[in-house]
Amino acid sequence: MLQPKLIKVEPLSNYMLKLFYDTNEIKIFDVKPYINGDWYNELKSEQYFKTVHLICNGIGIEWENGQDISPHELYELSLSEEETISKI
Repeated sequence: MLQPKLIKVEPLSNYMLKLFYDTNEIKIFDVKPYINGDWYNELKSEQYFKTVHLICNGIGIEWENGQDISPHELYELSLSEEETISKI
């Protein structure tokens, strides 16, 4: 299955990302499992975490120093807003 195109990403509190897709899906991705490794350690800074942005043409996301998460992980491991709320 082809991944939907990302059209927007918003950083949320608690190391979560809100992902908007061209399919009108809105999903929530938890970045916490990623931030303990050396490559992602900078993401622990809330100010730095908020610098997340789309990679050209909506193929993924990245941060200012090159940290990224693969598009298939973002899509497959994220939850819908409703699923996220029910887990709280």
